[in-house]
Amino acid sequence: MNTFKTYGDRAKSHSNACARSLLELMERKQTNLSVAVDVTKKAELLSIANAVGPYVCVLKTHIDIVDDFDQDLVEQLEQLAKTHDFMIFEDRKFADIGNTVKHQYGNGIYKIASWSHITNAHTVPGEGIIQGLKDVGLPLGRGLLLLAEMSSKGALTKGDYTTESVAMARRHQDFVFGFIAQQQMNQTDDEDFIVMTPGVGLDVKGDGLGQQYRTPHQVIVDSGCDVIIVGRGVYGNPDQVQQQSARYRDAGWAAYLERCQQHKA
Repeated sequence: MNTFKTYGDRAKSHSNACARSLLELMERKQTNLSVAVDVTKKAELLSIANAVGPYVCVLKTHIDIVDDFDQDLVEQLEQLAKTHDFMIFEDRKFADIGNTVKHQYGNGIYKIASWSHITNAHTVPGEGIIQGLKDVGLPLGRGLLLLAEMSSKGALTKGDYTTESVAMARRHQDFVFGFIAQQQMNQTDDEDFIVMTPGVGLDVKGDGLGQQYRTPHQVIVDSGCDVIIVGRGVYGNPDQVQQQSARYRDAGWAAYLERCQQHKA
């Protein structure tokens, strides 16, 4: 088992610039909550982002599902990130060859690398996908998460797939700073991959479409992960977005403090 460090301690020693920024933000703001805002209208996305902003360390988007996307949306998201002190994670899940993802990341109508601090990728195409994304994102100070595990029932992201994904990450730690996964991935004391975990819920166990939920305590304390990702649990009831954001932020941070307490000498 790795030597335990607080978010702040990890920020001081982390070799990856994007990871340092995230860990510093989490410590400064006392939150390990990421809200996944999967809505299809610009106004709704901005409204939710503004409401959850004070409570999150990361706002997770699916920008390509927004029907009325425009450059103004990006500019407003960037301003909200500065106002409320959070990072933006475009959940693009790149999954093509290196040359193609370079264009998908840097070009097109979305120009993801220009505004999203964090993005992610499947490792199905092999290591070239990391290099292609790195060519675009590293000079901009961006960071990449690899999808080592997923929270949906029957997912094939397990076993050798997960093992190989971790091995690829170790060879690209200047750009790959962590994983989307269900458990801690560090194997030695000098490794410090950040794990962001989807499928977190306080009230339900599944959604009928294969999603499986775990509590913040299960994710942070039992599995040793770092960031909880919550979606519909926060914005499912529009009149309770701030209340639910605070609830999940408090639950996630309480779980982190409990983990800290468990590891004290």
